[in-house]
Amino acid sequence: MPAPIRDQMHQLMRDIPAAFGLLTRIPVPFTAPRPQGAWAWPLVGGAVNFAALAMGALALWAGASVAVVAVLVIALQVMLTGGLHEDGLADCADGFFGGHSTARRLEIMKDSQIGSFGALALMLAVLARWAALVALISAGEWALIVIAGGLARAPMATVMAVLPNARGHGLAASVGAPPIAAAVAAGGLAVAMAVLIVGGTGLAMVLAAGLAAVAVALVARAKIGGQTGDVLGAVAVLAEIAALGVAA
Repeated sequence: MPAPIRDQMHQLMRDIPAAFGLLTRIPVPFTAPRPQGAWAWPLVGGAVNFAALAMGALALWAGASVAVVAVLVIALQVMLTGGLHEDGLADCADGFFGGHSTARRLEIMKDSQIGSFGALALMLAVLARWAALVALISAGEWALIVIAGGLARAPMATVMAVLPNARGHGLAASVGAPPIAAAVAAGGLAVAMAVLIVGGTGLAMVLAAGLAAVAVALVARAKIGGQTGDVLGAVAVLAEIAALGVAA
């Protein structure tokens, strides 16, 4: 294999642990993530959901009810990601609907305290995810849940690539905007996972996740003029809920 191709392959392989280091609390050795590494983000989402479902399957085998298993799966997802995306959703809800100017909205989003809008957003998001998980686990459609995790992370790269950073600093700004090619690769990987594995249902999940991401992006552009790490977290949560809801 020619040296340039070999070096490129090595870099792509380094992007995978870097993506896990960026988006999860899993203790993996990794180099600093590069913007081009956004192509690997769907792999992280799929892996997180697969790991949570593996523990859920053990609980189901041990006699736990489907409702309890769904709670366990959500808890494990949050533990693996450190609640990174849920925190973004709550901050966006508080900032977007609690401030009357761009500066004030960004100030509220930076505040670590949660307000009523954020608490309600988290509550509704967890309830929606739980209801969808109960339906899918009851039907034995475990693969659809794994696919939803991948579909949730791909739109993050697209939103990050097409919208300017509204704050100029923070986690999203430090990583840097992915090039369009990386965002397209992330989307292509997620779509391939969905359509090749479950066909028409996967395509419906892709469309639902995409529409949810577009909706969040449009609101973010109107409210704060771009994206932040919190916006990307909200994209991930709502895209996953949309995909799970359509699948259910």
